[in-house]
Amino acid sequence: MPAYDRIRLITTILNFYYVEKLTQAEIAERLDLSVPKVNRLLLQARELGYIEFVIRTPVQHLFELENRLKGVFGLQEAIVIPSEGTPNGSVLNTIGSAAAKFILEQIRDGDIIAITPGTTIRAVVQSLEAPRQYQVEIVPILGSIQGDMESDMNYLATIMGDRLGGKSYKLHAPAYVETPEQGELVRSIEPVKKILDIGRRANTALLGIGTVAPETSRFVEFTALSHEDMKEIVNGCGGVGEIGAYVYNIDGQPCAKAFADRVIGLNLDEIRKIPFRIGIAASAEKALPIYGALRGGYLHVLITDEAAAQGVLDIFAKNFQKKT
Repeated sequence: MPAYDRIRLITTILNFYYVEKLTQAEIAERLDLSVPKVNRLLLQARELGYIEFVIRTPVQHLFELENRLKGVFGLQEAIVIPSEGTPNGSVLNTIGSAAAKFILEQIRDGDIIAITPGTTIRAVVQSLEAPRQYQVEIVPILGSIQGDMESDMNYLATIMGDRLGGKSYKLHAPAYVETPEQGELVRSIEPVKKILDIGRRANTALLGIGTVAPETSRFVEFTALSHEDMKEIVNGCGGVGEIGAYVYNIDGQPCAKAFADRVIGLNLDEIRKIPFRIGIAASAEKALPIYGALRGGYLHVLITDEAAAQGVLDIFAKNFQKKT
């Protein structure tokens, strides 16, 4: 511990620098010191814990949520946006823009990017404004979805390829078939197998995270499952979320096998083998599906909103307390 005189000198310098806003040169002149010595004493003050910085920007709490998510779940990166959106757009637009910016910072020529469907992924694709053309390949890892064309896999892959200046593939098969036997047959068809094999070689995945709640899930829309089927997935199988139409439980383990065998796409184990996986989802109702995806180790990066992030951490805290 420095002697009293040194502590007093450091305190004087701190007040000059942080309170009176003097430059290091001005402090050196006042105290008849060299500028390097003033700089060294400021650094020493930090090392001794004499300075405490408090950041009070309107979004500082979002950075804190990001750090907690990374710490708890071992994520490489987490990006949390405000739940109320921004003055320039809705939550969907904001998360799409944030994810697009992140993706453009990550992609390199030669990448194969696998994508799943959904409104959030559509928002990302629509926000992409590439500064140059990339020599990349975009591949859907789930079959086509009936209904909203703009959320369809093949449409999104085509638009994303166009926006990045790369090559896109189409998977000409339904996302969901009527029986496991049909699923096995369709997956063995050579054109389908070829696209899925390209997906297996992907080095990056852009993954939407969906709910399986009968009242709100788009899983119902494109699978045409009955209300009883959905109750079985949730109550009988313990399903909490889905990635690429494959359902998992709260621990991230694949479940509802009878339904999974009817999906035409890469399964959860195959998705988890893709080296870099980015999950994108927002809203409070996505907290449980996101939590399961994180527990299952499906994500390296999570891009979400404040409501979902806080919900995920609340679920973790609740489950952690149960185990202790």
